[in-house]
Amino acid sequence: MRILIIEDNPDIVANLYGFLEPKGHVLDSAANGYGGLALVAQHEYDAVVLDVMLPGLNGLELCQKLRGELRKDLPVLMLTARDTLEDKVAGFDSGADDYLVKPFSMVELEVRLKALVRRARGTHAANAVLVFGDLAFNTETFEAKRAGRPLVLTKTGYTILRLLIREAPKVVSREQVLHEVWGDNPPDTDALRVHIHALRQALDKPFPHPMLHTISKIGYKLVAADA
Repeated sequence: MRILIIEDNPDIVANLYGFLEPKGHVLDSAANGYGGLALVAQHEYDAVVLDVMLPGLNGLELCQKLRGELRKDLPVLMLTARDTLEDKVAGFDSGADDYLVKPFSMVELEVRLKALVRRARGTHAANAVLVFGDLAFNTETFEAKRAGRPLVLTKTGYTILRLLIREAPKVVSREQVLHEVWGDNPPDTDALRVHIHALRQALDKPFPHPMLHTISKIGYKLVAADA
């Protein structure tokens, strides 16, 4: 994998290089947000490891620019020293696909990066437009629309939505969603709840009728607005 590390702590950067380069990964790095944004604009990467607290342009702002201005959909793994639900929601709302709280395991970081990149590559192999009610999702271009209105989601949000619309109107268990997103390495955190919250904000908040329903102690399902 070719990975961009945007981190201002030289010890963390050195540890990442020391762990990942011997495994065959190619790394670039930037010590501030503007430098990282410039590298993303100039080069193609498989994934970005992004610190939240950066000088000049913080990680949340950088991720928003990456998704908005640059329209880059490559996976972003965010590093943060904060682990409150509000901090996690802010990270995912900015466009991050996953996060790790410092201090973190290098082994876990590599596993998560591989999973993110594998999913990102796999989604491009599909070639179909899935439709349910007024919701349409192109699994090739990752364009999602509800009532003709584009939905802006994270990579993980698109993955969850693809599963839900593919199975609609059936209930999808929480375990199915976890496996679809993280494979055999689900996080021991409330990450899924945060992703579902972000998906619900994009999918339902602008509309009078919610489509994403939580089935208590079971999972989730999509309900057509006219059902």
